[in-house]
Amino acid sequence: MKQLDVQIMGQSYLLGCPEGGEEQFREAVQRVDAAMCRIRDAGKVKARDRIAVLAALNLAFELSDKLRQPTGDVPAASPQPAAPAAPGTDAGLAALLQRLDIALSGDGQLI
Repeated sequence: MKQLDVQIMGQSYLLGCPEGGEEQFREAVQRVDAAMCRIRDAGKVKARDRIAVLAALNLAFELSDKLRQPTGDVPAASPQPAAPAAPGTDAGLAALLQRLDIALSGDGQLI
């Protein structure tokens, strides 16, 4: 395990990184930093822990959305009316994350 010194929202962190994964790790740090800075710069949320939670939710939703996109190898299914997603399913998780984003977009506060 290699130790890397990184900056997230202007604060230094010494984090462990698997050998050979430095570039991928630094890209992940950059994505987290950018997501947190966007939330901070919007001016609605000041607490670092809340910014971190919102950024984590946004990144998880983006990843979930990206994993659902067709790769181009298989033709996309024709649009069908969406049935309500069952809680605990991937679709249910994506729907919940989307509802959280909408609910939090007004004031950015979890509580």
